[in-house]
Amino acid sequence: MHTSPHAVAQSRVSAETRNHRFPGREHRPFPLPGRPSARPSDDHWNNIVAKLDIAFQPIVNIHTGASYGYEALLRNHVEAGFESIQDFFDTCHALGILHDIEIVLREKAIAKFAALGHSRQTKLFLNMDTRSLDPAGDLAARTRTMLERYGIHENALVFEISERHPFIQPAEATAVLKQYKRANFRLAIDDFGTGFSGLQLLYFAEPDVLKIDRFFISDIASDSKKKLFLTQIVHIAHLLGVVVLAEGVETEREYFVCKDIGCDLIQGYLIQKPSCEISDLMVRYDAIADLAKRERRVATSDQKLIRDQVQYVPPIPLDTGMEKVFDRFRANANLTFFPVVDDAGAPIGIIREKALKDYAYSPFGKDLMSNRACGRTLKDFVSRCPMADLSTKAETILQAYSAVEDSEGIIILDDMKYVGFLSAHSLLRVINEKNLATARDQNPLTRLPGNNLIHEYLLDALTATEAETVLAYFDFDNFKPFNDRYGFRLGDRAILLFAELLSKAVRPDAGFAGHIGGDDFFAGFRGMPFDGVVTTCREVIAAFRRDVESFYDDETRSLGYMVGQDRTGNTVRFPLMTVSAALMHMPAGRDVHTVDEVSHLIAELKKEAKTSPDRLSAGNLCASPAL
Repeated sequence: MHTSPHAVAQSRVSAETRNHRFPGREHRPFPLPGRPSARPSDDHWNNIVAKLDIAFQPIVNIHTGASYGYEALLRNHVEAGFESIQDFFDTCHALGILHDIEIVLREKAIAKFAALGHSRQTKLFLNMDTRSLDPAGDLAARTRTMLERYGIHENALVFEISERHPFIQPAEATAVLKQYKRANFRLAIDDFGTGFSGLQLLYFAEPDVLKIDRFFISDIASDSKKKLFLTQIVHIAHLLGVVVLAEGVETEREYFVCKDIGCDLIQGYLIQKPSCEISDLMVRYDAIADLAKRERRVATSDQKLIRDQVQYVPPIPLDTGMEKVFDRFRANANLTFFPVVDDAGAPIGIIREKALKDYAYSPFGKDLMSNRACGRTLKDFVSRCPMADLSTKAETILQAYSAVEDSEGIIILDDMKYVGFLSAHSLLRVINEKNLATARDQNPLTRLPGNNLIHEYLLDALTATEAETVLAYFDFDNFKPFNDRYGFRLGDRAILLFAELLSKAVRPDAGFAGHIGGDDFFAGFRGMPFDGVVTTCREVIAAFRRDVESFYDDETRSLGYMVGQDRTGNTVRFPLMTVSAALMHMPAGRDVHTVDEVSHLIAELKKEAKTSPDRLSAGNLCASPAL
């Protein structure tokens, strides 16, 4: 079929129009006017393709908001004369031109993708209609030639195969997919979880990306079973070296659950709706980066906590005879269950003593047990039990345990092999130890994050050079004379006053407030304009100066100072207590700096702030410490 170099397109049944049906009408290919059963002319199809357009929807890194790629979605099918996108492809298939249309559509999407200013830094996701897969076909080779024309590398293309569509025989499918692998293309399984052959497809396709269907993402925050399913899918995928993409993420709650479970990429309306205008597409979506930083984790090793609490209950091999199984229970009267493993040490489940008793005490139970010909074996008594890898977060394990009724606990795996059992009591101890570790990293007076978490935030901020960040160091002025006269209790009240003011001023979604110790505080602001941070800090300084005056007696307050001894014993006047702030502006696109470099610059700014009339000094990390 003849097409011009600019006759370009892409195949994709979009999430919002996939499976669309018109009420009261039978689903069938929409006939072409005057040519329902014969192949239309090239000119006719060129006119149809010319009316079609391509929309792109971003796929972003769940931790940073950086665009990993864009999925191409077909648009304007109604203008082209088709009831739905699916009808368009069904018609092409019925007329025997699906193969040629795939090529035309691929070029339409590739040409538009090539027009992106940052196309070399990202990937293009294209849907592959499984009905066009042909072991003897040349789609892969023709696509490579096309990419060479537009200057795009092969590994920038990710072909999506979906289990929503009928698939050819596994052997043939594997041969076709290997053609694409040999051509350096990447593969993704789309709509994973919508059919019953998903695991087979995962097995045969050996994909690079696994796209979790919207079904598992929708309302996942309130559905413990979906959380359990997605957790296991993510775990299996990661064991196979597959990147996990959550489709259809629309709310912040869905985002946070996907992030906690371990998804790598996300796509959906929370980021951006599909757009036909490439100018709408961004290299980075700061809103996602801000969400990722909203919940800061304590740098505690869950793996060590879990390993310390895991109890090794010797497992029973699956091929063990029933007499030996009974012997194990008799020899361990304190145990009510045993893990069961296969010959590779992988856990199958557990066998409960109650299940054996119920069967043995049933009519003819003992006779059947002793009859090797028709008696039941160990595998007949194995019950499923929640499992988790040793590296799984404690909160995720707790969710898995909570999702299963009457569970004794969690089987713990390492490299997919049984390493022990985590009982409900042990799991609670893990959670408690983690909470205690978090508390240890908080300042005991203000309950604000302490030095460990401040250091973690600072390292992260210095690494994330693409994000504009402002660091703030606060230090009280004339605190020691106040503390000496009025006592440490009132001194603590002054510290608590400032901690409350700072916490209210720092937005949880864009900032971080910490207590270094004594009268020293730290704050970080990400994604806020520098001028806005300066205004916020001045408001905090003014509020503290105003509110802390009430801590002084009436006479001192009226004088505006207090008389005391300096460190050399001289009688001097000490002004009322205030706070100074040193601000370090770190613009986006800056060079990487070390903690020592930043600490030195902030120390210089702190000296300037002490002598400044408004108690504030600011500097730029890429320039001189002084503005």
